[in-house]
Amino acid sequence: MFIATLVGIFKYQELPEKYGPFVQYKASIEDKTINENEKIAILNISGTESFHVLFLDSYENIKEIIGELKEADAKLNYSSQKILEEHL
Repeated sequence: MFIATLVGIFKYQELPEKYGPFVQYKASIEDKTINENEKIAILNISGTESFHVLFLDSYENIKEIIGELKEADAKLNYSSQKILEEHL
């Protein structure tokens, strides 16, 4: 199992360019149109060169995020979980 660590929470319009392809990919999977002010969390997946994208408005609680990460064989680290809980 991989560990997911929060890189940051960004508004779409302020998102660093290097995360753009990951965000676009996730949006295409979810058939989502991204709002410029939408809050997006970027998680680094340890042991990989991949990032996991969370559109924070799409979640009701941290359990939904934990479940999504479990399906991706990842676990959210404690400090990242606490920060995300404050933003939901």
